[in-house]
Amino acid sequence: MEILFFQNWEIFIRLVLAVIFGGLIGIERQIAHKTAGLRTFSLISLSSCLLAVVSILLEKSFPDFNVAIIPTSIIGGIGFIGAGLIIFHGSQPSGVTTAAGLLVAAAVGMATGFGFYSIAIFTVIITLMIFTIFWIISTNLSKSRFGSLSKTIFPSISLAR
Repeated sequence: MEILFFQNWEIFIRLVLAVIFGGLIGIERQIAHKTAGLRTFSLISLSSCLLAVVSILLEKSFPDFNVAIIPTSIIGGIGFIGAGLIIFHGSQPSGVTTAAGLLVAAAVGMATGFGFYSIAIFTVIITLMIFTIFWIISTNLSKSRFGSLSKTIFPSISLAR
C-alpha cells in the first residue's frame, strides 16, 4: 500500500488541490444560497481532475490514445449538469451563473489534473472576483437609473444574478 502511495503522491496532491480550488468557488455559491455549493463544486473539480489525470496515464500506456477525448467529454457532461440547474421563472432564467461556475470548476479541475497549478489558482481568483465584485456592480446597476432604463428597453434581460 505504501508503494502505491509513494508512486502516486503527485496525483493525490492534484486531486486534493482540485477539491480545494473547486471548494473555494463553491463556498461563495453556498454563501449566496445557490443550488450548487461547496460539495457540488468540489466534486465537479475533483472528477474533472481525476479524468484529466486518467487521460495522461492512458496516453502513457497507449501512445495512440487521443488525450483530447476525455476533456471534451467532461465539457459535455458539465453542459448536461448545467442545463439541469437552469430553471425558467416565466421568461427569466435562473441558475445560469451557477451553471457557468460549474463549467469553470470543471476547467479548474482539468487544469489541476494536467499540472497547470498557477493557471488553476489564477482562474479561481478571477472567478471569485466575478462572483463577488461583479455581483455588487450588477446589483448597483440594476438599482440605478441605468437599471430602470435598461428594464424599459430590454424587459426580458435581468442585470442582477
